[in-house]
Order: sequence, then structure tokens, then C-alpha cells
Amino acid sequence: MKNLLIIAIAFISFTGLAQGKYEKGMTKAFELWQNEKPWEAANMFERIAQAEMDNWLPPFYVAQVNVINSFNEKDETKLTAQLKKAQDFLNDAKALSKDNAEILVLQAQLYTAWVVYDGAKYGMTYSQKIAQLYNEAYKIEPTNPRVAFGKTEWDMGTARFFGQDTSKFCEDLKKAVALYETYEPKGPFHPQGGVEYARGSLEQNCKEE
Repeated sequence: MKNLLIIAIAFISFTGLAQGKYEKGMTKAFELWQNEKPWEAANMFERIAQAEMDNWLPPFYVAQVNVINSFNEKDETKLTAQLKKAQDFLNDAKALSKDNAEILVLQAQLYTAWVVYDGAKYGMTYSQKIAQLYNEAYKIEPTNPRVAFGKTEWDMGTARFFGQDTSKFCEDLKKAVALYETYEPKGPFHPQGGVEYARGSLEQNCKEE
């Protein structure tokens, strides 16, 4: 399941946006991330979170940086530290925003990072929780492409793991990818990435004969 997911980051253009302190900080953090400086970006998101204590987005992105960079981490000590920090900041985001599909998806991705690291050890512990999180997120926001895509790809990966036919998921995968074209983010800093990875997954998993 190592290729199960890496959700691409939303790199946002803020041309013409009124630049207050929060906006400038968030814009700079995304620029650092885009320029392959994820840990500098995470540190900036963390500083913003300390100043914007009623805003779920900065702690969400601290968690997301740590989760995304855990998928290729082989050192268990580093992995544990990253995912613990991710969980702490994800808990902060949850406390600020209830029934948030994006947060549920990121929690599922955090658990998936453990499964990717050691499926034999963590698969039984987290697989059902991951499926439940995607189902909950889908009930809240079925037209969110990260929700629809994450749920479908997880279901497809699970079927493949058990030696089942995955072609039945291709139509749902196509629909999920199409949602990226129509989904309207709720704000300029809200999650909106993932389309390139989703298209790659569709091409890899559902090749036309």
C-alpha cells in the first residue's frame, strides 16, 4: 500500500488578496512548502497557530506537513515523533472545527502512514478506523474530491490486498477525479490540492484496454 496516497499540497495564488499579518504568514508558509522547504513551512504554520488560536487551518497544516513527510520515513524514532506531533496538532484542529471532512481525511492519512510503515504490525489496528473515517467524511461532504478520492483509493487498496477485483472501483475513481474540476474551496487557505496525484492514480489503476 506504499503508493496508497500522498495528497498533493494546495499551492495557492493570492494575487490581489488584502495582505494582513495572517494572510502574509500563510502565504509565506505555502511558498516555503512549494519551494520544497516543508519543515520551515511547518514551523511557520505553528507560529501562526499560536497567534490564531481560534483558526483550525494553521494546526491542520502543521499536521499535514508531518503526515505527508512520514510516508517515506524509514526511521521509526523519527516517524513516531512526526506522527505524534501531527496527532497533537490535528487534535487542536478538531477542537476548533467539528464534523470537518478535511480533518477526518487527514486523520485517516495519519493512520495510513502507520500501515504503510509496517502493515503487519499496524494493519489490524488501523485499517477499520481508516475505513470508518472515510465513511464519516463522505457522509459530511461527498462532493469533496479529497474525501471521494481518498475513500475510493482506500477501498481499492483494501480489495487489492485481499486479492479481489479492483476494476469495480474505477467508475468511482473517475467520478472522484472529476470532482476536482467542480469543487469550490471554502476559502483562499482551505485545502484544495491533490488533483495531479489523483489523475496519476486513475491512470495507474484503471488503464483503458
